Amino acid sequence: MSKITFEEIEEQKKMMYAKLSPRRRKFVDKIGYDEWDPFQLPMDPIDLRKDITGRTSQQLCEEFLQNVQANRNSEYAQAASEFGVTLVMNFERVRPIFDFCVWYNEHLEREGKKA
Repeated sequence: MSKITFEEIEEQKKMMYAKLSPRRRKFVDKIGYDEWDPFQLPMDPIDLRKDITGRTSQQLCEEFLQNVQANRNSEYAQAASEFGVTLVMNFERVRPIFDFCVWYNEHLEREGKKA
């Protein structure tokens, strides 16, 4: 099996760009031809993405809802599910929320209050 050279990739990219509709070409021009990667692999479906423990967002949510001792209505479950998806997709986006919750819990304990 032979390796494809950079020049061959660039040639294929130029051919693909030439065949694009004007609307798609405008999109490519907007992001920049050099930044455009027509060979980019698709992202994993959300169902296949896993967190650092190897669980999917659905597994995390199901486990959470089984273990939590709170009023579990459909809105609560929906919010937990959305949070699980965000957690698996972009942990750094939920890190500040987690840190704030830990801080707030400690704050309440210092003041002798309960959430």
